[in-house]
Amino acid sequence: MLPCLDEAAALPWVLARIPDGWRAIVVDNGSRDGSAELARSLGATVVEEPRRGFGAACHAGLRAATADLVCFLDCDGSLDPAQLPRVTGPVLAGAADLVLGRRRPATAGAWPPHARLANALLARRLRARTGAPLHDLGPMRAARRERLLALGLGDRRSGYPLEMVLAASAAGLRIAETPVDYLPRAGRSKVTGTVRGTRQAVRDMRAVLAAPPPTLLVIAKAPAPGRVKTRLTPPCTPDQAADLAGAALADTLHTLGAMPAGRRLLVLDGVPGRWLPPGWEVVPQGGGGLDRRLAAAFADAARLAPRAPALLVGMDTPQLEAAALAEPLSAARRPGVDAWYGPAADGGFWALGLARPSAELAARLLHGVPMSTPGTGAALLRRLAQARLTVHHLPRLTDVDTMEDAHQVAAEAPGSRFAARLRALDSAPEVAS
Repeated sequence: MLPCLDEAAALPWVLARIPDGWRAIVVDNGSRDGSAELARSLGATVVEEPRRGFGAACHAGLRAATADLVCFLDCDGSLDPAQLPRVTGPVLAGAADLVLGRRRPATAGAWPPHARLANALLARRLRARTGAPLHDLGPMRAARRERLLALGLGDRRSGYPLEMVLAASAAGLRIAETPVDYLPRAGRSKVTGTVRGTRQAVRDMRAVLAAPPPTLLVIAKAPAPGRVKTRLTPPCTPDQAADLAGAALADTLHTLGAMPAGRRLLVLDGVPGRWLPPGWEVVPQGGGGLDRRLAAAFADAARLAPRAPALLVGMDTPQLEAAALAEPLSAARRPGVDAWYGPAADGGFWALGLARPSAELAARLLHGVPMSTPGTGAALLRRLAQARLTVHHLPRLTDVDTMEDAHQVAAEAPGSRFAARLRALDSAPEVAS
């Protein structure tokens, strides 16, 4: 993916240096010098992104890509596309998940001293924050497309490259760097080449650095026969219902495990088993009804990570996609949002998030809300409105409560563990249609 804004002077050389068999996606960000037409004539796929911003162009290219392995590269001739295999190699070998090219100036004037100093200071902060051995926030980089999409990157301006590294670290991706040549660019930089661009880049990056990663919570019952998904029996046996519940829980934990997070808490009723993936802390559910147990979960999140937003989901939505949650929680999308609410098709809710969680706020919002009724969601929304919280609405999803729900959810996520388990159960003779 090559974000492009008035780079006609560099495009012929850049596109000619793309390795054989690779697909070049030039994302035109409002060029006035004929860059888009030139790129098409040179055989590149051109994507138009009218929303101005480096991050907007990069993300449009990521969404337009179809390959498993994707790369980013500036379109100004400062980096040699022929060296892209240097950053893809560790990803293909399974040694890293995100690789950045560490720029080494090929000539004396390729990298101005002020830009090098600023980059070195930022890299030092990144090493301290992530533990990754980075010395450069290099724009040449490679990763698996699905891993990047799961990060839910929300910045659409100059903070995008920094957000990618921070989000990748918070999602547990292995980050590495490898040396690449840095050449004098064609023309003036749109960011560091102007006072306005520099100031905007500094503001964008400060906002990304200042935002702590969220605390993610899953409230669940251990998938034991007779204790979970009892509304599926019949037609399922208790063991089969527990198998479906276990698959739904595994999908949910996997999805949230791919998202950026400061902490991941499984708020569990029961005993964890071998199904629990690494990276999750187990917190026992509190006592009382579901309203009080939900409030207690937010109290735990506030105690463990008092500055971080907290988002809680249940175990009944295995069709959930990471980006649908991660992007609304990203640093660029949080300002002005006090809460996140995910409505369920049955009138309840599948997700609730608080930008500034506290035990007092959670109790005020949740204590006394009737649970598992068609009016549960409406009652919670009234509480949120009474608290004068600005709410971001997440996608409406179907909870798995009945076999009809189960088949609908499996159709929405055919590649999930849940769908595979349901297909196996459907072929069992003891399960009625």
